[in-house]
Amino acid sequence: MRIVASAPTRIDLAGGTIDIWPLYLFHDGASTLNAAISLRAHVEVASRTDDAIELRSIDTNRTVRAATWHELDGDSDLALLALVARHYHLTNATVTTRGESPAGAGIAGSSALTIAVCGALARWTSAPDEPEHLLRVAMNVECQTIRVPTGVQDYRPALYGGIAAIELRVEGIRRVGLDVDPRELEQRIVLAYTGAPRNSGTNNWQITKRHTDGDRHVFDCFERIRDTAAAMRAALERGDWDEVGRQIAIEWDNRKRLAPGVTTPTIDALIARAGKAGATAAKVCGAGGGGCLFCYGPPDARAAIAEALAAGGARLLDYRIETEGLRLG
Repeated sequence: MRIVASAPTRIDLAGGTIDIWPLYLFHDGASTLNAAISLRAHVEVASRTDDAIELRSIDTNRTVRAATWHELDGDSDLALLALVARHYHLTNATVTTRGESPAGAGIAGSSALTIAVCGALARWTSAPDEPEHLLRVAMNVECQTIRVPTGVQDYRPALYGGIAAIELRVEGIRRVGLDVDPRELEQRIVLAYTGAPRNSGTNNWQITKRHTDGDRHVFDCFERIRDTAAAMRAALERGDWDEVGRQIAIEWDNRKRLAPGVTTPTIDALIARAGKAGATAAKVCGAGGGGCLFCYGPPDARAAIAEALAAGGARLLDYRIETEGLRLG
């Protein structure tokens, strides 16, 4: 028996970090905007003949073996896989994973992997596989793995694909697909890896703690980030691409103010290069401090922006906006 699954990563356009509970509860009307992209996380589950469990990560070249799921825990070399396998009481199987995004890229590679593994193991074990159930399991297991609060936005592009707003409300989280031509957005965004991974758990936890401790500066930054997400959503829906770029620039300006480690000299230098090549806006993906950034500009400047980033030492990532989410087969 064999099951394969994959899930897309994402570019976060606006409203990131505010999706961490309970931050959004203090900012009425909070939302995030994101677009799923074609750099996918993959998993294969295959049956064994010895009733044991083997977890393999091709990306890290690590393997964990156990006689039963009871032996798996969050202290292993492959903590995320171990905790998901433990949750689903996995037996008699080898789980192999690989990702198409760089490690620590800030494009939700771990969240995409978690959705793919949860989807595959739910099917393998005949466990509940309703979307909201998968989302809940994935988010909670990843939180157990990184041991700090996780946001809610990243699992939805992995599960559903597309360009969407994630509305963060007291009564619950709602994904709203946006009527935006994926190609129009795609031809305006160049995605690049800075060469340095980031640790989103650390940055986000520091920011979350400052917010809950009553730091007015952080609170006001999130108020402006919330307003920017709403303005960018309206611009996307009416196809006002110049305004989309203006709001990306405003979002990045406020995001940099959240914590000193959000940007770095390398990121600043790459953004400056892109600006000279015609980019009208740029921002890091995820929590910042490294990982990926994307630069936004008119379609006729895309090639020059890409060349400028590559000349600055960034690794260009070939992608497309992905309209399909979790795949199971």
